[in-house]
Amino acid sequence: MANITLESVGKNYTLGETTIQALNGINLSIEFGELVIIFGPSGAGKTTLLNMIGGLDVPTSGKVTVGEIPVSTLSAKWLTIYRRKKVGVVFQFFNLISRLSALENVEYALELVGVKKGSNGEVSYDSKLIRETAIEYLTKVGLQDRIHHFPAQLSGGEQQRVAIARALAKEPEILLADEPTGNLDFKIGRQVLEIMEAMTGKKLNRTVVIVTHNEAICPLGDRVIRLSDGRIVEDYTQKFKPAKDLYW
Repeated sequence: MANITLESVGKNYTLGETTIQALNGINLSIEFGELVIIFGPSGAGKTTLLNMIGGLDVPTSGKVTVGEIPVSTLSAKWLTIYRRKKVGVVFQFFNLISRLSALENVEYALELVGVKKGSNGEVSYDSKLIRETAIEYLTKVGLQDRIHHFPAQLSGGEQQRVAIARALAKEPEILLADEPTGNLDFKIGRQVLEIMEAMTGKKLNRTVVIVTHNEAICPLGDRVIRLSDGRIVEDYTQKFKPAKDLYW
């Protein structure tokens, strides 16, 4: 059974008297545990598609379903709960809270959703456990010595790693990454992809969707979906190439 399903999804935006069609009749199924790359030029509809899956926006037409959740028809209240419980998002521009340290940024996300305990779905909001979990994930992304630094004191790559730790600490079923290397140089960008590869995808039964305009990143996915003018023009599977072997 598909974990994510989009049926005839369209999305229009109105700017003054102009209507822009960002998505046009998207039909798509993504299986649980897939690592999917959504590729295309600027304006192709990549981020809009990601926002549909993440419940960050709603379609003008069609239907979005995740598991048994009718995402496209949820109220604003339930969309917020869906995003908190099911989805982790890594944005191109990091979206860290500037007045909070790296540790506090991750803790804040966990305070909203709690920390999962065991396999029975139990959740704890214990502050000590939240701090331990935040430190654990910041350590996994190599920032154990920077946890008390504020975003302005961190490099772009370090801020992106905080964002990844924040998204993954929730242990989401779905991880969405919008141009995660877009503002990073090659060396740091590849390190970020290595972290995402090691901590996500089939290895941990987590569905991962990465949006990029950089074709060199496409081999990282075991599936590539290419968009153009709001439509899927290519959808294929492949034997993925590890992030350490990517060059651009």
